[in-house]
Amino acid sequence: MSSVTATVTLQEFRRRANAWLASRLEPRRTETSTWGVGPESVAVFHDLGLDEARRLDAELRKWHVAKLDAGWAGITWPVEFGGLGLDPEYDRVFHEEQSRFVTPVEHEAFNVTLELVAPVIQMYGTDEQKQRFLPMFLRVEQLACQLFSEPEAGSDLASLRCRAQRTGDTWVIDGQKVWTSGAQLADYGLLIARSDPAAPQHRGMTAFMVPLDAPGVEIRPIRQMTGGASFNEVFLNGVCLGDDMRLGAEGDGWKVALSTLGFERSSSAGGAGGAGGSWSQVLTLVRHLGADHHPIVRQSVAALYTMFRIEELSNERAAAVLRAGQQPGPLGSVGKLFWTQRLAHTSDLVSRVLGPHLVADTGEWGTYAWGEHVLGAPGYRIAGGSDEIQRNIIGERVLGLPREPRPKENNA
Repeated sequence: MSSVTATVTLQEFRRRANAWLASRLEPRRTETSTWGVGPESVAVFHDLGLDEARRLDAELRKWHVAKLDAGWAGITWPVEFGGLGLDPEYDRVFHEEQSRFVTPVEHEAFNVTLELVAPVIQMYGTDEQKQRFLPMFLRVEQLACQLFSEPEAGSDLASLRCRAQRTGDTWVIDGQKVWTSGAQLADYGLLIARSDPAAPQHRGMTAFMVPLDAPGVEIRPIRQMTGGASFNEVFLNGVCLGDDMRLGAEGDGWKVALSTLGFERSSSAGGAGGAGGSWSQVLTLVRHLGADHHPIVRQSVAALYTMFRIEELSNERAAAVLRAGQQPGPLGSVGKLFWTQRLAHTSDLVSRVLGPHLVADTGEWGTYAWGEHVLGAPGYRIAGGSDEIQRNIIGERVLGLPREPRPKENNA
């Protein structure tokens, strides 16, 4: 284990992290890299077969465990669950240094486990649940996914219909979830189900940890227009769970969901630089095509750089909130909205400069590959709550504006 403690200065922490990473990884090329060298993919969502996804997952888990054993993972996690218990600033510094090197590609189930499900278990789990799940998740011995969205309850999660009926200490789950990222690689699902149909929508839901190998669980991949199948439908038919799998109090599912989505929006914004291509890749493309002298393109490139900088500042503010011991809350929606707008702007920019090269594969490196970005970027305008939902949250819970009219309330 690393000898890093809270008494180590951030400067020394950064030096040690860089030295450890440099001894194990290849440096990442900077934005002055040579055209045609390095990875070509700028995909927003993975376009992988299941076997390839499992192979990359194994590489990622191996790398994470190596970091953990050396004291470079679980930096902010409580010591009793295998972490270092350090301030989030140390975690930010390590990830800054890690970004300078080539690391295994991350995927949805890995990030959901460590950045969404585990923090929520820390908030709502019993002592027994924390001891059961957190050390296992930190070592990525098993992974988790979110079982939230349904065919008729996406951004309007309060309309979900998946039922959880209780008999004594047993719950029976029936329903369908959709757009579940990483379910085919996960071992558990964090499920929100309606446990009291007679209660108001936001008060009649309960959260559960569902083993995905339980009888009655069926996972069906959904083929995306990018060609990949990282999303899934999950069917739950008579799935029996003990009450020890309930997360939080009965009827508190909405609170669990909001906390999870808060972490998701902050996590999405914080990891924006790695999805769909970096600033350096866009700049290199524009220069290679000789479009950097076109005034409209130059203006668009400048706007994109501004978006990246705003994201960085937004992430720094989110880190300050965490350092103060607070939860991300509605401010996570600000970062998430900036991120999706940046992805959309990137699509518009590369479409302008590539033209027909975006839709016809000429075999030239770094051109047709941008199609994966353009086709995948719209998905994140929905994931974690649509852009419209983010604007409502910002307006109502950050700016204090009047609530958006609810049609169901108006018709009541």
